[in-house]
Amino acid sequence: MATGKTEVGRLVAQRIGWPMVDADDQVESRAGKSIEEIFQEGGEDAFRALERDVIRELCSGTGRVVAAGGGAFIDPENRDRMLANGLVICLSASPETIYRRINGPGTPTAVGAASGNPEPGQPLRPLLAGGDQLQRIKALMIQRADAYSLAHHTIHTDDLTIAQAAQRALDICLPEIGDTGGTLMADPQPADPDLPDPDLAAVVHHSGGSYPVVAGWGIMDRLGERLKSMGVKSPAYIITDSNVMNPYGRRVQKTLEKSGISAHCFVIPAGETSKSFQLAQAIYDWLVGLKAERGQTIIAVGGGVPGDLAGFVAATFLRGVPFIQVPTSMAAMADASIGGKTAVNLPQAKNMVGAFYQPQGVFADVQVLSTLGKRELAEGWAEAIKEGFILDASLVDVFEEHAEALMRLEPEISTQVIRRSMAIKAGVVSQDERETLGVRILLNYGHTIGHALEASTEYGRFLHGEGVAIGMMGAARIAYGMGMISQEIVDQQERLLKRFDLPVTAPGVPFDGILQAMSLDKKTEGGVNRWVLLEAVGRAVVRRDVPRDLVEETVRDLVK
Repeated sequence: MATGKTEVGRLVAQRIGWPMVDADDQVESRAGKSIEEIFQEGGEDAFRALERDVIRELCSGTGRVVAAGGGAFIDPENRDRMLANGLVICLSASPETIYRRINGPGTPTAVGAASGNPEPGQPLRPLLAGGDQLQRIKALMIQRADAYSLAHHTIHTDDLTIAQAAQRALDICLPEIGDTGGTLMADPQPADPDLPDPDLAAVVHHSGGSYPVVAGWGIMDRLGERLKSMGVKSPAYIITDSNVMNPYGRRVQKTLEKSGISAHCFVIPAGETSKSFQLAQAIYDWLVGLKAERGQTIIAVGGGVPGDLAGFVAATFLRGVPFIQVPTSMAAMADASIGGKTAVNLPQAKNMVGAFYQPQGVFADVQVLSTLGKRELAEGWAEAIKEGFILDASLVDVFEEHAEALMRLEPEISTQVIRRSMAIKAGVVSQDERETLGVRILLNYGHTIGHALEASTEYGRFLHGEGVAIGMMGAARIAYGMGMISQEIVDQQERLLKRFDLPVTAPGVPFDGILQAMSLDKKTEGGVNRWVLLEAVGRAVVRRDVPRDLVEETVRDLVK
């Protein structure tokens, strides 16, 4: 409730060119009375019986957009019909957001805010009648969580306008149904002065608050204005690497200073080996020498290495200072910059010492990727392709349809796909910040073997995304060997990775070195690796029962 399903449905229907049907309206029309009156006279059972008839009829047709109440999907009969006959998108929001939209004066930019306060005499929502509304909302969401998780896709609407939520839904729908000749949305993300940012891709919600994830084309030179409006104080401390300092580290420094924020720069050597205690110590010494204070911000500019190292320093210096991510590599934009994982490496394995420490914002200028070489660009796309295979089958379709355009970094499609990938990561982090609920671990698809490849070759042969791509192939072969997926899915993944010029094998890497590195994997429990494996394209699970001989056979095949 209060996630804007009716208004979002209307915009989606307008763009697709299909009729839009509201299931609640159909129930009222069929009963000849309001939903509140149905509840008063016959209780929830009477309403659900009518709703079941409506859903049965709606699911028997084609070419329509249906806005169905959240309770409709809880009924197993309804749910089976909806999943079998259509594409199900769940619009979600936090209990606090839902409560605010129903009761408080809604902000003009909030999804569902058109509801606002009920008009005098307007009936309250029957399921929330009596008692503490917020607690009732929380209880309903807990009761419904398992069912909602079965939807094909979920869009978190807390910080989206109606138009933005509709655009997210269209990004999911259109690749699956094709262009049906509907009317283009005039302005899917209108330039509303009340919007926090027109380039907003998502908002990460975590235990300590929330932060924006932003992606746009050519936004770097306006970064100073954005950060000043967020309350970033002078001076700031930029940590970047030798490949990124010119021009991007310097550009960030200039835009900050133009906005009245002085900035100092610390340049680390480019490469994974810079994620070390020695360089962390050097940065601590530098900050102490500059008399850095707790309220002053560290800004990571670059790929995953500066981001991880700067985040680790920010988490530990003065017991925590503000931190901002400005990713300049594809892999950092799509994955590493979002979620607050910070770390340094040990010689034995990657990311062995670190902390969960969330940034205050992530700001990605997609245009900077145009200076990357094809290898660096491809390894970044690997992380986004990974997210499609584990969580969003329609994103895999987008990659298959637009592979060449994405490798050319065509602005519109590239920015759209990066925003969508960032939104997927942000949604997962918001659900499972510290990887304790079994959701966030899914993002480690391909990483068990991938990290082992990096560590066993001393971080010199494979870029991170290349290791992940090879690891994805290993995980797919294991899933096939366990009867979880077909050979067709294994081949589909391999073809797509190859279209992005990503490696799918690692010939010549020592077999024993990979196994040794895998034994130190952070997902290991009781000496047993937890494997992220596919059940289908867009659906992954965690398995602890992978036979050792199957793992060894798979790794041997990868390194032949």
